[in-house]
Amino acid sequence: MVTWDQRRRELEEKEALAELGGGQERIEKQHQMGKLTARERIELLMDKGTFVEIDKFVTHRCPYFGMEKKKYYGDGVITGYGKINGRLTFVFSQDFTVFGGALGLAFANKVCKVMDLAMENGAPIVGLNDSGGARIQEGVESLAGYGDIFLRNTLASGVIPQISAILGPCAGGAVYSPAITDFIIMTRKTSYMFITGPEVIKAVTHEEVTKEKLGGAMTHNTVSGVAHFAPEDDREAMKLIRELLSYFPQNNREKPPRVETDDDPNRKEEALKTLVPDNPKKPYDMRELIRLVVDEGKFLEVHEHFARNIVVGFARLGGMAVGIVANQPNWLAGCLDINASVKGARFVRFCDAFNIPLVTFVDVPGFLPGTAQEYGGIIRHGAKLLYAYAEATVPKVTVITRKAYGGAYDVMSSKHLRGDINYAYPIAEIAVMGPEGAVNIIFRKEIASSPNPEETRRRLIEEYQNNFATPYQAAELGYIDEIIRPEETRLKLIQALEMLQDKEDRNPSKKHGNIPL
Repeated sequence: MVTWDQRRRELEEKEALAELGGGQERIEKQHQMGKLTARERIELLMDKGTFVEIDKFVTHRCPYFGMEKKKYYGDGVITGYGKINGRLTFVFSQDFTVFGGALGLAFANKVCKVMDLAMENGAPIVGLNDSGGARIQEGVESLAGYGDIFLRNTLASGVIPQISAILGPCAGGAVYSPAITDFIIMTRKTSYMFITGPEVIKAVTHEEVTKEKLGGAMTHNTVSGVAHFAPEDDREAMKLIRELLSYFPQNNREKPPRVETDDDPNRKEEALKTLVPDNPKKPYDMRELIRLVVDEGKFLEVHEHFARNIVVGFARLGGMAVGIVANQPNWLAGCLDINASVKGARFVRFCDAFNIPLVTFVDVPGFLPGTAQEYGGIIRHGAKLLYAYAEATVPKVTVITRKAYGGAYDVMSSKHLRGDINYAYPIAEIAVMGPEGAVNIIFRKEIASSPNPEETRRRLIEEYQNNFATPYQAAELGYIDEIIRPEETRLKLIQALEMLQDKEDRNPSKKHGNIPL
């Protein structure tokens, strides 16, 4: 007869075996590569002592290629739930020490189970990816497993926050699950993502490229825009995920958590009086303005290295979480181009999906001209940002700090796209185009016939600036709710957000819109 002590010892032995993953030798190799193990990552990510593991003893059922002799408890992925910042969060962590983290059907079923639980309980899901891709030995079952995960990613989109951390390889079909999620974090030097690897590319196109240059963290953070963050290592990545989640609600039915702050809502920033230069052609750093205005100067920038002519990220105002979108005069003069439009649109739609109010700082001379932009589809891509702002029903507060020209004025959360409260600084210029361009068109004949064309042009430009390149015509028409002093920006934003905190707005009933993808 088997005793309780024997069964207890058996359980402890099996638990120890499961927790060892692919074995001590492979764990040491993981550390040598500068990576933590799947379990170490979870330990850092979750609040201490809160993680509960599910399916610890699951194994694959593949009878081919000798796989029946190679079985590990957990089958290469750790799944479960716990708390992050005191709130329920679900997680799966791929274990590279077991079959290189390759996904089979049992592995996929574990991931699907925890994703289903996240949806049923209305809580975020975090995926820690470190996998060589599909488990070849399981053939189409591996592909089916990926398909099952992709479906769940899609159905969960806009319902619960989804975060993917790429902490090792992520290749082939495996990249599409992270791509559907809300944010992708890639560690520098230890992670990469690509559809086809360097060897295949060399064989097909004869191009020679390294893994890092093809799909490394900085490639996807600067060139492709696939990734949103690039922390140095696994530890920084886990800390970043915890910070990111602190701005989000648990699901699309809730509001973001409000945090107590000692930062005075009435605080005035004298530095803002001179931050925006008098000279409209002189650049300044919009991020400096943002940090001067938000609670405790804390701004978590998203997509920092991509499309730097627009700035997006999370902050708090009066303890309220907000999403910030801002043109960046320091980069391409703040012009909107293809990448900036797509970056901004995706961020706006995330905030709208999860009830995060939008604060927009505008200093935009227009859309970037040129054949490369036109051939690349700036009309279609620029319309994505317009569509996102028009569709958004969350509170929208806008501040025009300087330029707001042409169609770009409309696009950047204007009153015409259901902006709730629209402010402008006294120095703001709101017009179809800049004074020089406008004068050259409107007064072309007068300038040409003048005995002193240059003097006439200068006089007309000055008159245009005084009469039209100001915020007053827009204010007279009600398109600007208030012209504010720069140093009062924080107070005005908090007042508007407090007023709008119970705002309700709805779009027409439909299955979904047809955003110009």
